[in-house]
Amino acid sequence: MIYIETARLTLRDWKETDLEPFRRLNADEEVMTYFPETLTSEETNAFYKAIISEIEECGFGLYAVEEKTNKEFIGFLGFHRATFDADFTPCIEIGWRLKKEAWGKGYATEGAAACLEYGFSELNFTDIYSFTAAINSPSKNVMRKIGMNFIGDFDHPKVKDDSALKKHVLFHINQK
Repeated sequence: MIYIETARLTLRDWKETDLEPFRRLNADEEVMTYFPETLTSEETNAFYKAIISEIEECGFGLYAVEEKTNKEFIGFLGFHRATFDADFTPCIEIGWRLKKEAWGKGYATEGAAACLEYGFSELNFTDIYSFTAAINSPSKNVMRKIGMNFIGDFDHPKVKDDSALKKHVLFHINQK
């Protein structure tokens, strides 16, 4: 199923053929710079199954993203139920991860803006959050460009205390 289309992107259900490029995406050290570690093939397989399960259970999730021109899988973008222990959870999170060849083209901003519209108009979300490591300037820029507002900082409970990624920033937008 196609959930969202933009001028250049299709956000859709996952296909079995997405799994190998998804493994490469999650194993890429540069792509995973702002995450505690890269993912093994087994970890990516489990993540893939969790994404499929969330879409089946909730009717939304992290959608596979492909470029319209060549139908090539470039990553994921969409929603996730964040349930770790924080004062703003549980919540609906918008997030993305794109392969580095797709960076710098405005795809994350284009897809995330369309996702927000879909989340508010079709899924009837009232609030959407996004968060990332405080040092992740590219994602913070996307959050600002799609109209999200900075709420504050927090220490991510799933990141080791001695990690440079422990401090996170929280952004929010609500239905207007």
